[in-house]
Amino acid sequence: MRLNPPKAILKISLLITAFAIISFILWNTNAFFRKFKEEERHKMEIWATAQAELLRLSENQELGNLHIEVLQHNTTTPMILASADGSYKLNNLAEIDPKDWGRIQNLVYQFQSENKPIEISYKGELLATLYYGNSEVLNKLKYYPIALLLIIFLFGAVVYFLFRSTKASEQNRLWAGMARETAHQIGTPLTSLLGWSELLKSDSERPEITEEIEKDIGRLQVITERFSQIGSQPKLELLDVIQETREVLGYLKIRSSKLVQFNLITKIPSLELYLNKPLFHWTLENLIKNGIDAMKGEGSISVEIQIAGGWVSIKIADTGCGIPRKNWKTIFNPGISTKKRGWGLGLSLVRRIIEIYHQGKVSVYASSEHGTTMQILLRIPKVG
Repeated sequence: MRLNPPKAILKISLLITAFAIISFILWNTNAFFRKFKEEERHKMEIWATAQAELLRLSENQELGNLHIEVLQHNTTTPMILASADGSYKLNNLAEIDPKDWGRIQNLVYQFQSENKPIEISYKGELLATLYYGNSEVLNKLKYYPIALLLIIFLFGAVVYFLFRSTKASEQNRLWAGMARETAHQIGTPLTSLLGWSELLKSDSERPEITEEIEKDIGRLQVITERFSQIGSQPKLELLDVIQETREVLGYLKIRSSKLVQFNLITKIPSLELYLNKPLFHWTLENLIKNGIDAMKGEGSISVEIQIAGGWVSIKIADTGCGIPRKNWKTIFNPGISTKKRGWGLGLSLVRRIIEIYHQGKVSVYASSEHGTTMQILLRIPKVG
């Protein structure tokens, strides 16, 4: 598998950096929240001290200006002052009816869960208990990390979709390699033509040689047709998927090593699907040839066709060396190849043909050191 280690390292580094930045922001926000909460409690303790001064004064004594300013200054923190006689005094809770004892009691429980109550006493005598909740600013700050994560998520989604849009440039690489792939595709039948031509010269009385030459010439025409359709929307027609698969296996069997066994496994006598014949054949050939290469020309190729719900499942299994699980998805990307001389275009074209042109699915169904099974899923057309 040809991979790009620097690119993989860069991706991992970016992920680690992003995680570190987000963690730092969340930690810093949490630290700021706690500090702000401590400062607010300190203010409430000062307010409680001023309130204690007010509660202990006799009628002929006056409250100092500083205490009055402290008591009047806090207009944001919701407070409930519970006197020792059982009465309640509400501050910054204008929306609460002072006579609604049930709601006041619920607020007391809520404030207790948010902040530890402050006892107001004088010379050991409990005068009142102050229950206070988080101010509006503190509540907003508490939800700030969630809002921040949402913003980061949205930003990441935008970046992701922008990245996906740049995949068009990757497709350009695909089409740039098409000429090389074309030469590779044409090379096999041309080599065969040269061989048959030499035999024809030495034994012109064998007509079967001429027939094989004609088959390979037809093969060149099929390859040309494939490349003419890959760049546009191909025409689909109802074809028997069993028969088409049998034709591909028959063609490859003649042109493969005698050490390779081909098996078609199916209980379906025939089944018509909307297919593009040249591109469907190309897909099967690509997958089967990959399997033969993985087996190094010796082993077994099995093609199993069965119905799975509203889909037809075509599994191509080989007895080759297998594909590491971490590469199951990347092998369909342009430029990724398991062959030393491969261009990494075959499986990319397979995915394009199946998923875009035939609205199906293609994936690695299973793989181990004993072989690989590729799966194609094609929709069964609805009757009527």
